[in-house]
Amino acid sequence: MAQYSAEVDGVFVALADPTRRRVIRRLGRGPTSVGELAAEFPITLPSFMKHVRTLESNGLIRTVKTGRVRTCVLNRERLALVDDWLAEQRRIWEDRTDRLERLVTAEQQEPAERPKPTAQPGQVVTTEEGL
Repeated sequence: MAQYSAEVDGVFVALADPTRRRVIRRLGRGPTSVGELAAEFPITLPSFMKHVRTLESNGLIRTVKTGRVRTCVLNRERLALVDDWLAEQRRIWEDRTDRLERLVTAEQQEPAERPKPTAQPGQVVTTEEGL
């Protein structure tokens, strides 16, 4: 589980930056050269390459060099890791809210269904309802 967590953490760190999210969005339309990608951003090429390296080191993209051109390709399977994590979190919270709903519903129905305590001769009723 710790390795799974480290992988998810890395993906979220990579996706935390709006520039990297835009790169991912752009690569969702298909592979693109680093030069073409960089032209879409108002930053220097060395700064842009840091973003590319972050995305690549976290497995979100891979780059392929052909001659002098480096092409970036989206790794869709890595995005599935985030989807799986989010689905797990969604299931956990839905279970929690379902339990809370059952508890609240049971408490709302309980006073009407609960029999009133009655005292036997010589007994003292100690619940609020019996007072």
